[in-house]
Amino acid sequence: MPADLPSSLTIRLTVNGADLEVAVDPRRSLLDLLRENLELTGTKKGCDHGQCGACTVHVDGERRLSCLQFAAQMQGRSVTTIEGVSGPGNDLHPLQKAFIRHDAMQCGFCTPGQIMSALAVVREGCPTDTTELREMLSGNICRCGAYENILKAVQEVAGDLR
Repeated sequence: MPADLPSSLTIRLTVNGADLEVAVDPRRSLLDLLRENLELTGTKKGCDHGQCGACTVHVDGERRLSCLQFAAQMQGRSVTTIEGVSGPGNDLHPLQKAFIRHDAMQCGFCTPGQIMSALAVVREGCPTDTTELREMLSGNICRCGAYENILKAVQEVAGDLR
């Protein structure tokens, strides 16, 4: 590491509603901070290059690929992971329930990222047109090919979540 770069920085951020102060290597990704330091393993490391969407989280309410974000950039920001979307009493979020009802997951690896993207799409104004919705969710890859059931789950709850 260059001599002028500190070996760690202390940042303050909010993760799933909890205010935290953590020391991070300036080169560490948000994904690695979440999984390795904070033990929030629902966010998945798929490609680690921003191509699969498995690591999707919300930063200040907007979806982000956590593998492409430096943890140090999260100073003062609010991060929500799949662990932070449950309802009162840790009841599953309606979209999570719809994924189960529609069998919108097979191996389940992409599911946290799919749900986080879908929640953002609904908040952004979920289109009723299936082709447009498919395009808005296209950054999330499902290796098992459960796309039709994912679309059905999102469409089922989109009106209620708006």
